[in-house]
Amino acid sequence: MWIGIDDTDSPRGGCTTHALTEVVRVARDLGVDPIGDPRLVRLNPNIPFKTRGNAALSARFGIGRGRRRRCGSIDGRAVWAYERGARLSPTLANDLVDAAWKAVLDSSRVGEVGTDPALVASTRRLPSSLYWTAVRSVVHVDDVRATLNDLGATVRIHGDDLGVVGAAASVAWPETHPTWELLAYRDPEHGSLQREVDAGSVREAQRQYPDLFLCTDPATRRLLIAPHTPCPILFGLRSRRRGAPLRALATVRSEPVERWMLFCTNQGTGDHLLRRPAASLGPYESGRVEGFVGGVPTTLRGGHVRFPIVDADGTELVCMAFEPTKTLPAVGRSLRPGDRVRVWGGRAGDATFRIEGIEILTRREVAGRSRAPRCPECERRARSLGTARGYRCPGCHARWPPEAARRDVVRPEFPAGVYHPTPSARRHLAPLGPESLPPLPNT
Repeated sequence: MWIGIDDTDSPRGGCTTHALTEVVRVARDLGVDPIGDPRLVRLNPNIPFKTRGNAALSARFGIGRGRRRRCGSIDGRAVWAYERGARLSPTLANDLVDAAWKAVLDSSRVGEVGTDPALVASTRRLPSSLYWTAVRSVVHVDDVRATLNDLGATVRIHGDDLGVVGAAASVAWPETHPTWELLAYRDPEHGSLQREVDAGSVREAQRQYPDLFLCTDPATRRLLIAPHTPCPILFGLRSRRRGAPLRALATVRSEPVERWMLFCTNQGTGDHLLRRPAASLGPYESGRVEGFVGGVPTTLRGGHVRFPIVDADGTELVCMAFEPTKTLPAVGRSLRPGDRVRVWGGRAGDATFRIEGIEILTRREVAGRSRAPRCPECERRARSLGTARGYRCPGCHARWPPEAARRDVVRPEFPAGVYHPTPSARRHLAPLGPESLPPLPNT
């Protein structure tokens, strides 16, 4: 039995990941186990009506069989994820859905603006197309409801039904090149207090376990694992491999951890970025576009940088690098017409493409000032005889034609390569590392 949930939080607090731990807790009370790790799935970052964290949660449940691995701790008891499980009886499945929905409602900020919890339950994983559409473009909830109805899925909503999109997409995620995040939670009574997490221990954990990523921002010395919102999360450890955050948990010094859960995630995957021509980018859609810089970059008030690129079809795309990303405006200012680049990011309601990263593929050579030749006999720099008259050595009076002058090539400040925002300005889905983007399925 798959269960997906979304839209339990509000701008004032709450957390859908914590709601999922409550679903896991009530499932355990019914004798039902997680099959595989619980899942945290980020969706299209450009959607204006997204939830605060833009994440939906899901888990698969059954009667655990085979090898098991620890994936959490709730109420001082270990939570185990099994590699496979027996199907639930119809009665137990209905009991699980009812208990899960009650847990979701009890964990939600029901009654606050923007909180409309939703639950989707299905006996099988939903079609991956529901995920790819929800992570890359705009989804109409009626289309999702129709698909769920055709598949016989159970839907529970409280208020607006937009959360159905995220809940269904989370269940539909095919776990393409996943990453992991271990979320540690504090006592809910401390929801509005500043978190006590020792920054030195976080840096030590990252040194010991290099698979961890986005723990700190070296440029700003900002701690990235602890949120700054009134929610129950104490800190989160993100990793390329499953084992690293489990081991690193013991290294991080903090206030008491009330519970923790390890989630399989799509963070850092770049799943929202489909290669596409500029003309195909619609409002609130993401993508990767390749082309030549079509004009001199402009620095705007606030330090933002705007520049146009022209793709292979001749379509111009106006790109914007925002100042908080730090690296990207500096790279943008260095571009010159004719440079070949690849940019990735997305649109809001207007036509401007907000870049999340840039790869400089080739740079057009820029000539510097002309320099007179040096005499091989006297080793003195020749002097100009005037426009188009050539050069003459002031010592031995040897002469050279005008074309003997050497023109220096100006080396760009940012050579060909991949450039990401400073870590504190990166989006959850943004692809990781200094390497170029991996190939992505065009599902």
